[in-house]
Amino acid sequence: MEATQVITLIGLVAVALGVGGVLWLRQRSQRRHSTLVSLLDQVDQLETLLHHTRERMSAMKQVVGRVPADIAAVANASLDADQRVKQGLRDVLEHRLWISRSADSASQRELDAACAALRRAHDSLSSQLDRLESAGAELEDVTAAAVEAAAREPAQLTRRAGS
Repeated sequence: MEATQVITLIGLVAVALGVGGVLWLRQRSQRRHSTLVSLLDQVDQLETLLHHTRERMSAMKQVVGRVPADIAAVANASLDADQRVKQGLRDVLEHRLWISRSADSASQRELDAACAALRRAHDSLSSQLDRLESAGAELEDVTAAAVEAAAREPAQLTRRAGS
């Protein structure tokens, strides 16, 4: 093999390595960008879910207000979770601050861990909201049935008659 062929071969290998390196860096950059976009989207989704949860809990308080006080006390205690929703919103704000301060310097592993934590929080809250919706629907059905039954009772047999 002549010297010019060796130099050409070395040059081709160097170009191939350079192109491979550039492609690897580009792929890494795209993955990082994609993770950051996902992280921001998940923070937005969690915040929206927290606001929706607050609205549903408020609506449930109106339903609970129609049931007898002894039954409603336990339900009201469960629905009085405004502090937990506020804490969740503070956590969302902390995530946003972390992203703005650390996104450029965070490792891919840290970004992936943050995404996973947000996914777990969203899934947990979503599951709790689904249970709240289901319990609310059942409570509305039972309350409507009780109100109907009370309306059919003679006045002297209702709770109000003894008051």
